[in-house]
Amino acid sequence: MARRVSKRKRPSREEMVLREQLKIEEGVFDTRTMLNLGKLFTHNIISYMHFIIARGKESDIYLAEPGSAIKGDIVVVKIFRIETSSFDRRLDYIIGDPRFEKIKRNMFHIVNTWCKKEFGNLKLAEIANVNAPKPYASFGNVLAMEFIGENGVPAKSLKESELENPEKVFKEIIKNVKKLYRVDLVHGDLSEYNILMKGEKPYIIDFGQAVVTAHPKAFEFLKRDITNMVNYFSKKYNLNEDPEEIFVSIVEKSSKE
Repeated sequence: MARRVSKRKRPSREEMVLREQLKIEEGVFDTRTMLNLGKLFTHNIISYMHFIIARGKESDIYLAEPGSAIKGDIVVVKIFRIETSSFDRRLDYIIGDPRFEKIKRNMFHIVNTWCKKEFGNLKLAEIANVNAPKPYASFGNVLAMEFIGENGVPAKSLKESELENPEKVFKEIIKNVKKLYRVDLVHGDLSEYNILMKGEKPYIIDFGQAVVTAHPKAFEFLKRDITNMVNYFSKKYNLNEDPEEIFVSIVEKSSKE
């Protein structure tokens, strides 16, 4: 008679599903990340992990096959690294945000908070009808969201693109900045590197550092976002825009509505 395996020693269902689907080597992901990824499978957000498409300072971006809960061809899975992260240098974007008042000074909690924060910010962007990836789910240090691209090819960044109508694109970006402000959100790190161009339509990405307007540095971050865009379009496309005028129009118009 075969000996029964103790429940304590059995791997969780999430881990079993993930190991079967990913067929990855030991050590690629830590145990906590494995469990968080497994939840995307069990919640039918994804059905298969494909490959990595980008590696940043604090996260890796993978493409995945959607599960039955998602209407789309591809899902983007963003995995925030814990062991090699530098989120301690980004506490300015968390401390002061009334949504996250109790921050534990350990890296695991900070990374999870950052991931949760990006998911919540993308939800606000969705409510405001901003051109941004639609968020699907967030578990621990893992975030699943909409793929921005065509025919399985990720969209190029604004930096990598040559625009046919730069003035129109600039106005669309500022329009989206205004939409964010109307739902009390400021991106906080807007640049030519975190705007994707799907055709001539700009999509804003990387919302982890975005703060609510109640944050003590919200105005400072908003001015920087606008200035970054004005400087980029001025240097590359010779557009002449006044960042202070744009800032005032966003803040004053929103306050009157």
